[in-house]
Amino acid sequence: MANDRLRTAMLAANLTFEQLAERVDAHPKTAERWIRDEVVPHRTTRHRVLTVLEAREADIWPSLNGVARPTPAETEFVHLYPSRSAITGAAWQELLAGVEDQMDVLVFSGVFLVEQYDLVPLIRKKAQAGVRFRLLVGDEKSEAAQQRAIDEGTPGGLEGRIQLMRRYLAEVAELDGVEIRTHGTTLYNSMYRFDDQLLVNPHVYGALAGQSPVLQFKRHPSGTVWDHYLKSFEQVWRCAKPEKGEE
Repeated sequence: MANDRLRTAMLAANLTFEQLAERVDAHPKTAERWIRDEVVPHRTTRHRVLTVLEAREADIWPSLNGVARPTPAETEFVHLYPSRSAITGAAWQELLAGVEDQMDVLVFSGVFLVEQYDLVPLIRKKAQAGVRFRLLVGDEKSEAAQQRAIDEGTPGGLEGRIQLMRRYLAEVAELDGVEIRTHGTTLYNSMYRFDDQLLVNPHVYGALAGQSPVLQFKRHPSGTVWDHYLKSFEQVWRCAKPEKGEE
Protein backbone atom coordinates (compact mmCIF):
# COMPACT_ATOMS: atom_id res chain seq x y z
CA MET A 1 0.00 0.00 0.00
CA ALA A 2 1.39 3.40 -0.98
CA ASN A 3 2.02 6.18 1.52
CA ASP A 4 -0.95 8.35 0.54
CA ARG A 5 -0.29 10.67 3.48
CA LEU A 6 3.06 11.69 2.01
CA ARG A 7 1.64 11.87 -1.51
CA THR A 8 -1.13 14.23 -0.39
CA ALA A 9 1.30 16.42 1.56
CA MET A 10 3.45 16.74 -1.57
CA LEU A 11 0.41 17.68 -3.65
CA ALA A 12 -0.59 20.27 -1.07
CA ALA A 13 2.92 21.73 -1.30
CA ASN A 14 2.77 21.53 -5.11
CA LEU A 15 5.97 19.47 -5.25
CA THR A 16 7.00 16.62 -7.56
CA PHE A 17 9.29 13.73 -6.60
CA GLU A 18 12.16 15.49 -8.31
CA GLN A 19 11.54 18.81 -6.59
CA LEU A 20 11.19 17.26 -3.13
CA ALA A 21 14.31 15.14 -3.65
CA GLU A 22 16.34 18.18 -4.68
CA ARG A 23 15.27 20.16 -1.65
CA VAL A 24 16.14 17.38 0.83
CA ASP A 25 19.32 16.23 -0.96
CA ALA A 26 18.01 12.82 -2.01
CA HIS A 27 17.79 10.90 -5.29
CA PRO A 28 14.42 11.22 -7.10
CA LYS A 29 14.06 7.43 -7.31
CA THR A 30 14.56 7.24 -3.55
CA ALA A 31 11.87 9.86 -3.00
CA GLU A 32 9.52 7.92 -5.25
CA ARG A 33 10.04 4.79 -3.12
CA TRP A 34 9.00 6.71 -0.01
CA ILE A 35 5.50 6.67 -1.44
CA ARG A 36 5.36 3.65 -3.74
CA ASP A 37 7.01 1.16 -1.35
CA GLU A 38 6.34 3.02 1.91
CA VAL A 39 10.08 3.26 2.55
CA VAL A 40 10.76 5.49 5.54
CA PRO A 41 13.74 7.83 5.02
CA HIS A 42 16.56 8.08 7.55
CA ARG A 43 16.01 10.42 10.46
CA THR A 44 17.98 13.38 9.10
CA THR A 45 16.33 13.19 5.69
CA ARG A 46 12.95 12.62 7.30
CA HIS A 47 13.24 15.85 9.25
CA ARG A 48 14.21 17.72 6.08
CA VAL A 49 11.12 16.34 4.35
CA LEU A 50 8.87 17.41 7.22
CA THR A 51 10.39 20.90 7.19
CA VAL A 52 9.85 21.30 3.45
CA LEU A 53 6.26 20.00 3.64
CA GLU A 54 5.50 21.85 6.89
CA ALA A 55 4.10 18.60 8.26
CA ARG A 56 4.29 16.57 11.45
CA GLU A 57 5.95 13.17 11.63
CA ALA A 58 2.83 11.73 13.24
CA ASP A 59 0.81 12.75 10.18
CA ILE A 60 3.18 11.33 7.55
CA TRP A 61 4.70 8.33 9.39
CA PRO A 62 2.42 7.66 12.41
CA SER A 63 4.08 4.31 13.21
CA LEU A 64 7.32 6.11 14.12
CA ASN A 65 5.65 8.04 16.92
CA GLY A 66 4.35 5.13 18.90
CA VAL A 67 0.92 5.50 17.33
CA ALA A 68 -1.00 2.26 17.25
CA ARG A 69 -1.76 0.74 13.88
CA PRO A 70 -4.84 2.53 12.53
CA THR A 71 -8.17 0.77 12.49
CA PRO A 72 -9.80 0.25 9.07
CA ALA A 73 -12.01 3.31 9.60
CA GLU A 74 -9.00 5.48 10.46
CA THR A 75 -7.09 4.38 7.40
CA GLU A 76 -9.80 5.98 5.26
CA PHE A 77 -8.56 9.41 6.28
CA VAL A 78 -5.82 10.75 4.00
CA HIS A 79 -5.40 14.47 4.61
CA LEU A 80 -6.90 17.62 6.11
CA TYR A 81 -6.64 20.81 4.08
CA PRO A 82 -7.14 24.02 6.10
CA SER A 83 -9.34 25.36 3.30
CA ARG A 84 -10.58 24.35 -0.13
CA SER A 85 -8.39 27.09 -1.52
CA ALA A 86 -5.35 25.29 -0.03
CA ILE A 87 -5.79 22.39 -2.46
CA THR A 88 -3.39 23.06 -5.29
CA GLY A 89 -4.38 23.12 -8.92
CA ALA A 90 -2.08 20.14 -9.46
CA ALA A 91 -4.01 18.13 -6.86
CA TRP A 92 -7.38 18.92 -8.47
CA GLN A 93 -5.99 18.09 -11.91
CA GLU A 94 -4.63 14.74 -10.70
CA LEU A 95 -7.94 13.74 -9.15
CA LEU A 96 -9.93 14.78 -12.21
CA ALA A 97 -7.58 13.22 -14.75
CA GLY A 98 -7.37 10.01 -12.74
CA VAL A 99 -11.10 9.21 -12.82
CA GLU A 100 -11.65 5.90 -14.61
CA ASP A 101 -15.03 4.70 -13.36
CA GLN A 102 -17.22 7.25 -11.55
CA MET A 103 -17.28 10.86 -10.46
CA ASP A 104 -19.96 12.18 -8.10
CA VAL A 105 -20.35 15.82 -7.10
CA LEU A 106 -22.71 17.40 -4.55
CA VAL A 107 -22.56 21.21 -4.44
CA PHE A 108 -24.69 24.31 -4.66
CA SER A 109 -22.57 25.80 -7.44
CA GLY A 110 -19.14 24.20 -7.95
CA VAL A 111 -18.57 26.54 -10.89
CA PHE A 112 -14.84 26.68 -10.08
CA LEU A 113 -14.53 23.14 -11.47
CA VAL A 114 -15.59 24.41 -14.88
CA GLU A 115 -13.82 27.75 -14.94
CA GLN A 116 -10.52 26.66 -13.36
CA TYR A 117 -10.23 22.98 -14.31
CA ASP A 118 -12.12 22.60 -17.62
CA LEU A 119 -14.68 20.18 -16.22
CA VAL A 120 -16.96 20.27 -19.29
CA PRO A 121 -14.33 19.07 -21.83
CA LEU A 122 -13.19 16.48 -19.29
CA ILE A 123 -16.74 15.16 -18.94
CA ARG A 124 -17.03 14.84 -22.72
CA LYS A 125 -13.77 12.93 -22.96
CA LYS A 126 -14.29 10.70 -19.93
CA ALA A 127 -17.94 9.93 -20.70
CA GLN A 128 -16.92 8.71 -24.15
CA ALA A 129 -14.51 6.33 -22.39
CA GLY A 130 -17.31 4.96 -20.20
CA VAL A 131 -16.90 7.03 -17.03
CA ARG A 132 -20.15 7.71 -15.20
CA PHE A 133 -20.92 11.21 -13.88
CA ARG A 134 -23.56 12.11 -11.29
CA LEU A 135 -23.63 15.85 -10.69
CA LEU A 136 -25.86 17.41 -8.05
CA VAL A 137 -26.10 21.21 -8.17
CA GLY A 138 -28.39 23.53 -6.29
CA ASP A 139 -31.77 24.89 -7.29
CA GLU A 140 -31.17 28.64 -7.14
CA LYS A 141 -34.85 29.23 -6.35
CA SER A 142 -34.85 26.92 -3.34
CA GLU A 143 -35.10 28.30 0.18
CA ALA A 144 -31.93 26.45 1.20
CA ALA A 145 -29.81 28.02 -1.55
CA GLN A 146 -31.15 31.51 -0.90
CA GLN A 147 -30.58 31.18 2.84
CA ARG A 148 -27.05 29.93 2.24
CA ALA A 149 -26.34 33.02 0.14
CA ILE A 150 -27.54 35.23 2.98
CA ASP A 151 -25.52 33.28 5.55
CA GLU A 152 -22.28 33.64 3.58
CA GLY A 153 -22.91 37.34 3.00
CA THR A 154 -23.52 37.18 -0.75
CA PRO A 155 -27.29 37.52 -1.23
CA GLY A 156 -28.00 36.96 -4.90
CA GLY A 157 -24.40 35.97 -5.62
CA LEU A 158 -24.73 32.24 -4.95
CA GLU A 159 -27.92 32.05 -6.97
CA GLY A 160 -26.10 33.59 -9.92
CA ARG A 161 -23.22 31.09 -9.63
CA ILE A 162 -25.69 28.22 -9.55
CA GLN A 163 -27.38 29.46 -12.71
CA LEU A 164 -24.00 29.76 -14.38
CA MET A 165 -23.05 26.20 -13.42
CA ARG A 166 -26.34 24.84 -14.74
CA ARG A 167 -25.75 26.69 -17.99
CA TYR A 168 -22.28 25.18 -18.34
CA LEU A 169 -23.48 21.65 -17.57
CA ALA A 170 -26.35 21.90 -20.05
CA GLU A 171 -23.73 21.32 -22.75
CA VAL A 172 -23.11 17.77 -21.50
CA ALA A 173 -26.48 16.92 -19.99
CA GLU A 174 -27.50 14.64 -22.85
CA LEU A 175 -24.30 12.61 -23.02
CA ASP A 176 -24.51 8.91 -22.23
CA GLY A 177 -23.35 8.25 -18.69
CA VAL A 178 -23.89 11.85 -17.54
CA GLU A 179 -26.69 12.57 -15.07
CA ILE A 180 -27.32 16.06 -13.71
CA ARG A 181 -29.86 16.87 -11.04
CA THR A 182 -30.78 19.92 -8.97
CA HIS A 183 -31.54 19.87 -5.26
CA GLY A 184 -32.93 22.17 -2.62
CA THR A 185 -31.58 20.42 0.46
CA THR A 186 -29.62 22.08 3.25
CA LEU A 187 -26.04 21.51 2.13
CA TYR A 188 -24.02 20.60 5.20
CA ASN A 189 -21.07 19.43 3.08
CA SER A 190 -19.99 19.72 -0.53
CA MET A 191 -18.69 16.37 -1.78
CA TYR A 192 -16.40 15.46 -4.65
CA ARG A 193 -15.91 11.77 -5.40
CA PHE A 194 -13.24 10.57 -7.83
CA ASP A 195 -13.48 6.75 -7.99
CA ASP A 196 -12.13 5.69 -4.57
CA GLN A 197 -11.08 9.20 -3.47
CA LEU A 198 -13.48 11.56 -1.70
CA LEU A 199 -13.15 15.23 -0.77
CA VAL A 200 -15.60 16.53 1.84
CA ASN A 201 -15.88 20.31 2.24
CA PRO A 202 -17.92 21.14 5.39
CA HIS A 203 -19.98 24.32 5.19
CA VAL A 204 -19.25 26.72 8.04
CA TYR A 205 -21.82 29.36 8.94
CA GLY A 206 -20.79 32.80 7.74
CA ALA A 207 -17.88 31.52 5.62
CA LEU A 208 -17.52 30.88 1.92
CA ALA A 209 -17.02 27.25 0.91
CA GLY A 210 -13.54 28.04 -0.39
CA GLN A 211 -12.55 29.30 3.06
CA SER A 212 -13.62 26.14 4.89
CA PRO A 213 -11.58 22.96 5.56
CA VAL A 214 -11.59 19.93 3.26
CA LEU A 215 -11.17 16.34 4.43
CA GLN A 216 -9.80 13.77 2.00
CA PHE A 217 -10.74 10.10 2.35
CA LYS A 218 -9.80 6.97 0.45
CA ARG A 219 -12.26 4.08 0.25
CA HIS A 220 -11.34 1.11 2.45
CA PRO A 221 -13.06 -2.30 2.28
CA SER A 222 -13.71 -2.37 6.02
CA GLY A 223 -14.16 1.35 6.59
CA THR A 224 -17.31 3.18 7.65
CA VAL A 225 -16.66 6.86 6.91
CA TRP A 226 -16.88 6.49 3.12
CA ASP A 227 -20.25 4.74 3.35
CA HIS A 228 -21.50 7.36 5.81
CA TYR A 229 -20.90 10.21 3.38
CA LEU A 230 -22.01 8.33 0.25
CA LYS A 231 -25.27 7.41 1.99
CA SER A 232 -25.91 11.14 2.37
CA PHE A 233 -25.14 11.68 -1.31
CA GLU A 234 -27.60 8.96 -2.32
CA GLN A 235 -30.35 10.48 -0.18
CA VAL A 236 -29.98 13.84 -1.91
CA TRP A 237 -29.75 12.14 -5.30
CA ARG A 238 -33.05 10.35 -4.82
CA CYS A 239 -34.98 13.53 -4.01
CA ALA A 240 -33.27 15.74 -6.60
CA LYS A 241 -34.86 16.85 -9.86
CA PRO A 242 -33.33 15.58 -13.13
CA GLU A 243 -32.11 18.20 -15.57
CA LYS A 244 -32.74 17.93 -19.31
CA GLY A 245 -31.12 14.86 -20.79
CA GLU A 246 -32.26 12.25 -18.25
CA GLU A 247 -35.09 9.80 -18.77
